Amino acid sequence: MNRFIFDVDGTLTPSRGLMDKHFQQWFNDFCRAHPVYLVTGSDKSKTVEQIGEETYNLATTVYNCSGSDVWQGSNNIRSDDWLLPMHVKAWLLEKLEESQFSLRTGLHIEQRKGMVNFSVVGRNATLGERKLYAKYDKEHNERNHIADLFNKEFQNLIARPGGETGIDISPVGSDKSQILVDFDSNDTIHFFGDRLDEQGNDWPLANANIKGKNYHVTGWEHTWKILKEKA
Repeated sequence: MNRFIFDVDGTLTPSRGLMDKHFQQWFNDFCRAHPVYLVTGSDKSKTVEQIGEETYNLATTVYNCSGSDVWQGSNNIRSDDWLLPMHVKAWLLEKLEESQFSLRTGLHIEQRKGMVNFSVVGRNATLGERKLYAKYDKEHNERNHIADLFNKEFQNLIARPGGETGIDISPVGSDKSQILVDFDSNDTIHFFGDRLDEQGNDWPLANANIKGKNYHVTGWEHTWKILKEKA
């Protein structure tokens, strides 16, 4: 059976933005006609904020926190209670102080179910402030650099850039690829994500999806274009 799995941020929505209303209406109909699954580094409340309750509930299953917090509508199927160790938090705060990007908005280390999101600019950043950091990161490759240092320092954890400003951190094996335990080997998985590059947080699932198809999209418009060809 064909099954469709979507990242959210940058794939179904603009980065940390709301889903386009016309695309959302079309996508809801697609969800009614096909088995659709969502996998995102964000928690449930942020995902609902971006795509709305109706779209969230139309998905067969939503894998929040990169699959460490699993929902089917209002039913929480399972959750991971892993917490960031204090010495790892201290290391991240050190890297925050070392960053040459001076703007700080708060909530730089956000604990989620089974994972942590680290952001130099902070999760409280406005869209404009996020764009400033995204431009800085593109020029200086800061997130990839921090993630590389992190992965050398902590062998039992993994850090991968996600979205435009964050780095997703979790125990090794607790990345987006963990959701595949819920799928049958006979399923053909069509996975859409915007960070399928080797250092991105969509890579583990794309890399493990050896029998399916992966679509490296540049935004929700690109996702919609591909889906229209399949509908």
